[in-house]
Amino acid sequence: MKRSSSIRIGASVTAVAGTLAAAQPATEPIHALILTGANNHNWSYTSRVHKDTLEESGRFQVDIADLPITSLKDPAKLKKYQVFVIDYNGPRWGDAAEANFLAAVKEGTGVVIIHAANNAFVGWTEYEKLCGMMWITGTTGHGDFHAFDVKWTMPDHPILKGLPEFKAHPDELYHTLVNTQKSNITVLGEAFDDPKVKGTGKNEPMVMTLEYGKGRVFHTPLGHVWTGSDSAKASISDAQFRVLLARGTEWAATGKVTIGTEIKDQRPHNQLSEAEKLLGWKLLFDGKTTDSFRLYKGEKFPEKGWVVKDGVLWRQAGESIGDIVTKEEYKNFEFACDWKVDKGGNSGIMYHVTEDHSYPWETGPEMQILDDGVHQDGKKDKTRAGTMYDVVACAYDVSRPAGQWNHARIIVKGTQIEHWLNGFPVVKIDTGSQDYKAALAASKWTKYPDYNTKAAGRIALQDHGDEVMFRDIKVRELK
Repeated sequence: MKRSSSIRIGASVTAVAGTLAAAQPATEPIHALILTGANNHNWSYTSRVHKDTLEESGRFQVDIADLPITSLKDPAKLKKYQVFVIDYNGPRWGDAAEANFLAAVKEGTGVVIIHAANNAFVGWTEYEKLCGMMWITGTTGHGDFHAFDVKWTMPDHPILKGLPEFKAHPDELYHTLVNTQKSNITVLGEAFDDPKVKGTGKNEPMVMTLEYGKGRVFHTPLGHVWTGSDSAKASISDAQFRVLLARGTEWAATGKVTIGTEIKDQRPHNQLSEAEKLLGWKLLFDGKTTDSFRLYKGEKFPEKGWVVKDGVLWRQAGESIGDIVTKEEYKNFEFACDWKVDKGGNSGIMYHVTEDHSYPWETGPEMQILDDGVHQDGKKDKTRAGTMYDVVACAYDVSRPAGQWNHARIIVKGTQIEHWLNGFPVVKIDTGSQDYKAALAASKWTKYPDYNTKAAGRIALQDHGDEVMFRDIKVRELK
């Protein structure tokens, strides 16, 4: 790719970078707003992963705007934010929202551009200036999704100082991006676009910075995730990408980088906030004890198989020990937890479980827990993670790969059941409706006459023989 003279590579900068030990400065959190809600990519998945990536670093408090045209309409409210993270490629935001956005950036609010956000708003001159390198249809393209290295051209820049170069990062590699407005871009990192995977045979910019007014802009074309592609989700769950995003966002917000070269979750877990206590939440797992659970049809918590380690309730892989259930029964309730599985793992959360049968699933419907990308159940719409297992498919493709934490919620109010996964209502069904009755008739549960017929019961965590971990387990009764 021929480079404009307005792109600088290898210029000298003053490095300000922290070590991992310095990842928790005694300062107020950086307030970030993720602008999303429309994209030709899987924004519902990527936006929430980006939020977790930033908040896990301990440096950010993140809000999400799924409707930027509304969230950007009040300039006074935008003063709260030190950085906008753009995970958007859709319709224009309208004159008022766009004017407020640009005014905030000109006055010093940072901007982060991720992947297809450089496809957005072609023709909006000021955005093109701010973005720098744009996807221009007919000129820009990409080869196959594949693993590639990213090399630093400015390793002493604060974002990259001490950060290892990317090795075998799985992603889509944009090539021939266009600097339409001749913006003064600094390229910090490049990747070779291999002709073997339909590339240009040239080095292409993967990490860039520029300025717009007083605002600092961090831009990376990395982070490709198609809707319906489990393999592409690895692009933003890759630890290399996550630490780059966190450091780049901190730099855009403050001009400095204190986040270390690894992301370790700095958030407190297995606790209730004061607001949660007021809403009636009860903690079922404090990170140390298992007093709220026992073995299904048993009197005690199992002595092996299910263990507590490092603040996590962990079902170790191996010999079947049995499902565990809450000691209390619940009728109308809201349940929440985080879960993650090992590669190929399978488990579940069942509710309204009674103990007059051999197994919990004979009475309790199940919110599926699964590694969608590897397990064979991930290939079927009604058995993927988040589904009402074998009955209702997910409305959003937001499950995360093996080894990544997923946030789950189950809400039951009479015949109304909702499953939420990673911030989205993936299942909403009225079990008294004809839609539900038709879905049930098409499932395997017709063989089990008491399936989902109980008005109340226990909540069960399934032992499927695979490794699965739980944390932040809590419940509240709904009157």
